[in-house]
Amino acid sequence: MLYRHAEYFQQHRSFKTIDYRWVKNEHISRYAFSAVIASEDQRFFSHHGFDFNEMQNAIDQYLKGGKLRGASTISQQVAKNLFLTPSKSFWRKGFEFWFTGLIEMLWHKDRILEVYLNIAEFGDHLFGIESASQRYFGIPASQLSPSQAALLAATLPNPHLYKADKPTPYLLKRKAWIMKQMKNLNYRHRQHSS
Repeated sequence: MLYRHAEYFQQHRSFKTIDYRWVKNEHISRYAFSAVIASEDQRFFSHHGFDFNEMQNAIDQYLKGGKLRGASTISQQVAKNLFLTPSKSFWRKGFEFWFTGLIEMLWHKDRILEVYLNIAEFGDHLFGIESASQRYFGIPASQLSPSQAALLAATLPNPHLYKADKPTPYLLKRKAWIMKQMKNLNYRHRQHSS
């Protein structure tokens, strides 16, 4: 969030308020948890912060002439979004690995998901699942339907390009894929005290 303000300042753009509201995990629809796991990190509960299988798949795809894609886990994204800037460098990646390890050692998985959904960027100066739910659907995050949760999750790779309020055919196709994965995963959210 601070990075967005600094970015606007450097570009000599007008100040824009950030829309952000933190909510505890018991006030977030279980479908939101399911949707981000389905779209971002399907092995979330079986790894310790790093999905080496997915990293190898991304490297293999690139070596075969494909586009280089990210293979970051939800834990890595929390580390990056919470402690680091979006810049890309060897040092920043090293710090990301360090913070990811600490997060995985100190927090349970449901806490990591709670933080992820509360700090994820869902649009221009729009952070957190509660603010996104209110802006795009006029409801609290606790009332998100599977379809609404999947649509929000579908925007996460690039919420400045993919907009929940103006879904493109690609975004709708991605949403449908996420909904199918949600059913396959059958995630049951376990509530822990934070």
